[in-house]
Amino acid sequence: MGTHMVWWTIAIYIIISLFIAFLSRSGKQTNMVSYFLGDRKLGGFVSALSYSATTYSAFMLVGLAGLTYKGGVGAFGFEIIYFMGVSLVAFFGPRFWLVGKKYGYVTPSEMLGDRYNNKKVAMVVSIFSCLFLIPYSAVQLAGVGYLLQGMTNNAIPFTTGVVIATVLAIVFSYIAGIRSVAWTDSLQALFMIISSTIVVILIINGLGGVGSFFETLETNQPQSLTVPGNGFFSFFTFLGLTIPWFFFSLSNPQVSQRLFMPASMKSLRTMLMGFLIFGFVYTLVSVIWGFSAAAMFPDLANPDLATPKILSSDLVPPILAAIVMVGIMAAAISTIDSILLTLSSLFARDVYGYMKKNSSDKDQLLVGKIVMPIIAILAYLFAQMNVNLIAVLSVASSAGLLVTVPAIIGAFFWKRGTAAGVITSVIVSGVMVIILEFAKLKPLGLASGIWGIVISAILYIAVSLITKTPEKKADEFLSYLKSELKRSKIV
Repeated sequence: MGTHMVWWTIAIYIIISLFIAFLSRSGKQTNMVSYFLGDRKLGGFVSALSYSATTYSAFMLVGLAGLTYKGGVGAFGFEIIYFMGVSLVAFFGPRFWLVGKKYGYVTPSEMLGDRYNNKKVAMVVSIFSCLFLIPYSAVQLAGVGYLLQGMTNNAIPFTTGVVIATVLAIVFSYIAGIRSVAWTDSLQALFMIISSTIVVILIINGLGGVGSFFETLETNQPQSLTVPGNGFFSFFTFLGLTIPWFFFSLSNPQVSQRLFMPASMKSLRTMLMGFLIFGFVYTLVSVIWGFSAAAMFPDLANPDLATPKILSSDLVPPILAAIVMVGIMAAAISTIDSILLTLSSLFARDVYGYMKKNSSDKDQLLVGKIVMPIIAILAYLFAQMNVNLIAVLSVASSAGLLVTVPAIIGAFFWKRGTAAGVITSVIVSGVMVIILEFAKLKPLGLASGIWGIVISAILYIAVSLITKTPEKKADEFLSYLKSELKRSKIV
């Protein structure tokens, strides 16, 4: 594919996306709920596509395809575990939505701070979310860099791709907050699923059909069709990758915050069902891409270049490859701008709001807009590290966020949980995960995320049992949920 075609395709995508983003402006986004939650009025269809585009980012067609190339069919099992984890959304989603609407929560950490009757809880959870989500943002930026670099055979350098993604994420976030992100997400999700599915069909046909495709793999890459295959997916590696992914929908605030946004319980259900259909198709597409690259290009130095190699092959028409390239790039940008909005809302609402007790909603919104580009620049600097194997780095980031899971589950199901329990568990286990990741240590062969969630759960329970419970708030919170869930006939 010629470099000029790549640039023209990117330019057309930018023009269309900016047009849609400006169309999404509805009134003035003058408060936190309007700017970061779309006034809690997102419809089910838009919510489903936006949720899908935010979740299935550069990780999938670049990261998961690369992981399949590297480790074989175990990557499919790894992603299916995430699918099992989506059942948590079906269970916790209505609970998030009900309390968000009742108490006016803007961020998941604000919800925890209120439930445990201590704003310091919200501040601590927000700070650790920022620490672990900035590397995840960098993963998306790196995905765009690898994509453009591979598609143009280094004519567009890695850094140029990262810069483009960073600037676009900031612009889309600024135009109309979550509304512009959700609308552009919807366009991007449709581009992604349609174009990538067509490419899969072309690749399979080009390789002689389904039967011939798997015969080629059995002959040339037999280890890719078994577990642990070439040894990459050992039991402990698989466990370390899948546990953070199973709890992804709860632990990642850019995902759980979207549970506050649907206009109704019906819209929330539509969002979940649409996401499940989209996700299953997209998972199959990503894994097949990884297998295809293994069959066609068995000696890639960097597995994350599997997708660019597929798209630049003779089996994919240049114009279709360009469309898919834009779809992947758009998906990565979708995740970045969602994270930017979430992290800026966390900082403004829960960190700045804690430090300045009497800050107004307007002040918090201004702070959120100021820190947004700062967070983007930090992610850009992290992306310049040019780390190989995007999927593993994605999971490492999610591993750190696991430390908040016991507090989230306890907020809804354990009245005895306390603020001291949350703060202790998040700080101690969060610091431990950071140390293990930087030192590249795996005590007893277990990844940092497993240690993080286990230690966090133990500390949360133990400290809560020896400290005082905010009984009045806990009773009010849980009693309201119980009555509303019963009225809505939700288990």
